[in-house]
Amino acid sequence: MAVVSRPAVSAPDALSPAALADARRAQPRRGLAGLVFVLPVAGFLAAGAGGPAQSAALLGPVVAFALPLVAMIAFWWDDWPGSLARPGWSGLYDTLLVAAGGLVLSLLGRAVAGAATPLPLAGGIFTVMLQLTLVCERWPLAGAGRIRSGLAALAGCWAAGAVAYLLLVRSGAVPGEAYGAWFTALGAWQMVCYVALRGWPFARIRRRAVRLVTANVAVVACGSVSCLIAEPGRVTAIAAAVVASVLLVSMQFEAWPAVRLGPLPGRSLALVIVAVLAVSLSWLLPLLARVAGVPESEVDGWVTHALLNALSLAVILHVAVWRRWPRRA
Repeated sequence: MAVVSRPAVSAPDALSPAALADARRAQPRRGLAGLVFVLPVAGFLAAGAGGPAQSAALLGPVVAFALPLVAMIAFWWDDWPGSLARPGWSGLYDTLLVAAGGLVLSLLGRAVAGAATPLPLAGGIFTVMLQLTLVCERWPLAGAGRIRSGLAALAGCWAAGAVAYLLLVRSGAVPGEAYGAWFTALGAWQMVCYVALRGWPFARIRRRAVRLVTANVAVVACGSVSCLIAEPGRVTAIAAAVVASVLLVSMQFEAWPAVRLGPLPGRSLALVIVAVLAVSLSWLLPLLARVAGVPESEVDGWVTHALLNALSLAVILHVAVWRRWPRRA
């Protein structure tokens, strides 16, 4: 079966009138109920393995390398193979697959990264996966069938990410921290343009070739300019806050209350909410890290882990993999 041209989360005007009415009716109750799943999972991943610093060191690489698998299952495979099981069990099967795959891929990632931390490598692979999935609208792999296209996307993004890392970081041409910051900043703009704004304004360009070139150039340019605002560690932490904020606002709460407005005021309000939440998280999480005793040199790293690896993963698992189980409405 061929995969559709793009994930629903990024498709323009993806909500049918019935789905739009459902989101307006069920939110914010649906989003708040889901926090019962999201917050404990995020809390465990952020600090459950012996404290914040230890959790970032132990769980960070496994979760980071699991993120491309989550993207493949959620946005390419449409929850297969878990979808073969009954509701509830499907999310569990997919999560176990993600955990096992993340562990195996983290070992492979450590081999590629050598003595350095593998997190920049993982971030690069995940960002390339999102660029292919969201910005490139899964072209040219969408016609290869759901399972084959997902596997090809994962393998291709892994190969591209590994080659880029070896050429730029392992060679000494680019510091690993700067490499990771650029990819995380790029990921933040992917989320803003293709999840918060659902591809607007690029989705209005009719010719696919022009649309894809324009979108890729714009997103890469915005990510590159964003790297100039601060030193790499801080850029990464701020970008992680943006990613987590977009996922909370646009996936967890389905852009409520902006979803009650028309397209232009709705998009504007959604961006304002994302910005306020991102600023709040960027201020609050470093304070929490210092109170928890995280060494000052590791604060930005833990903030990135807590927001990008823990909170963002928890939201994607809950909404896109578990389908908001056990409570949909």
